[in-house]
Amino acid sequence: MIEHDAGVLTAVEMNRPLRVLGLAGEGDAAPLLRQIGARVSAFAASDAASNDFIWQYGDSVDCRHYQVHLARSTRGDNRCLVTLIDCTGERRTEQNLRREMLTDALSGLPNREGFVETLETLIAEPSVDNERYAVMIVNLDRFNRVNACLGSLAGDELLITVARRIRGALRGGDVLARIGGDEFAIMLTLDQGRQDADHLAKRVLTTLSTPFRLSDFEIRVSCSIGVAFGGDPVDDAEDLVRHAQFATKRSKVSGEVEAYQPQAFDRARAEFGLETALRRAIDAQSLTLAYQPIVDLASGRIVAFEALARWRSDGGSDVGPGAFIPVAEESGLIVPLGRWALREAVATLAAWDARGGDRSVKMAVNVSAIQLQRDNVPQLVKQALEASGIAGHRLTLELTESALIADPDRIAQIMQALKALDVTLAMDDFGTGYSNLANLQKLPIDVLKMDRSFVTGMLADRDKIAITRAILSLAQALGMKTTAEGVETHELAQTLAALGCTYAQGYHFGHAVMADEAYALVDPRKV
Repeated sequence: MIEHDAGVLTAVEMNRPLRVLGLAGEGDAAPLLRQIGARVSAFAASDAASNDFIWQYGDSVDCRHYQVHLARSTRGDNRCLVTLIDCTGERRTEQNLRREMLTDALSGLPNREGFVETLETLIAEPSVDNERYAVMIVNLDRFNRVNACLGSLAGDELLITVARRIRGALRGGDVLARIGGDEFAIMLTLDQGRQDADHLAKRVLTTLSTPFRLSDFEIRVSCSIGVAFGGDPVDDAEDLVRHAQFATKRSKVSGEVEAYQPQAFDRARAEFGLETALRRAIDAQSLTLAYQPIVDLASGRIVAFEALARWRSDGGSDVGPGAFIPVAEESGLIVPLGRWALREAVATLAAWDARGGDRSVKMAVNVSAIQLQRDNVPQLVKQALEASGIAGHRLTLELTESALIADPDRIAQIMQALKALDVTLAMDDFGTGYSNLANLQKLPIDVLKMDRSFVTGMLADRDKIAITRAILSLAQALGMKTTAEGVETHELAQTLAALGCTYAQGYHFGHAVMADEAYALVDPRKV
């Protein structure tokens, strides 16, 4: 019980536990009053009937936590009752749980949540200049191979050793955390400006360049490093970490330490928005196909059309294939897009037949390397042909060189399954990849399509003429026909025909047009 009179506090009565704790005393000399006297005085001067707060007593080694309850005397005098409830156990349990939540169990370093919390504290500090700190992300390259080959225990051992080495490269005030399976984050202070980040990155790369010994293997670890600086526009600590991770992705491509660039991030956000819109367009089936004629150079007759995807966004603007096809390939949307294009193109050819069209005209459809890897293309083709009633020999599938060399044995099996359906197979953009001629000879390829980079400007470039002649000779030796892309003049078409090229397509013969316009080009009643 404490008495307050004219701002003076006096201990009137204290029980035995307070005396054991060393908080009791006579009058105003009680240690308890020195600790919480200000809070009791404020309570006495208020109109509140009671008040509760948490009080920490003692040093950090032997600290006790109490819930303090202040209540006015029921007798209406100037006394108040002070009750202390020891909640040290609960508080220590809470602190331990929180520590575990913010710590990586494997390395003992802060995890992502702990790192972000530390970074938020730094950002919120008014005295800290945001130009004086940065976040660095260190991502281990090909770490999954270690887990796959040596097991998870060896992978854990490698991560612990990597963490120790990186910590040894840091300065006193830098903070290291493990924020992902194979990803570490460093919060560093910039005493000498942004060059400090360059120096630290070099030290990290140097310390990781020494081989690691795991079991009977000597492992060399390479890493990608990205940096985001506090001076960059950020909303919170998570943004700064994400910016550094984005720079790390660029580092994986360039092989150099990369700093975050807002322009690159804006482009990535735009691509992500494009991916979202494309996904919706595919789901809504709002894309269309345009058809570019392919001409027999010997007769000048249209023998086929190449189906090309076209997309008009909800805003009414046309999005070029050069913009959305790479996004579709990176996101995996190329698979549903390819399925739709195949079914739509074959159905269009069937519709032309139903209108009395020329049944010798073929349809060419592009199949991406990703779709070949992830989809059952022969089954899709079989279903499309059966649904439309189109014979297999009237469908040409155009495959890129990258698709053929990625997994030659598996691709060869797929191609054999397609040939069993009597489908024509063409290698698109030939000459731009790294085709193995031995594999090229073994694969059942019917047509080589020369990339437009060899054809465009060929008449004024002897080297291009020599390359074109070599490709045509190779195709003839392998028993393949050839198609030249990008033919835009009559003179170029004549030259290609003289060199022995079989087919050609390009603006000289016609742009890609909608289905009805394409049909009009081969309508027997108008030709």
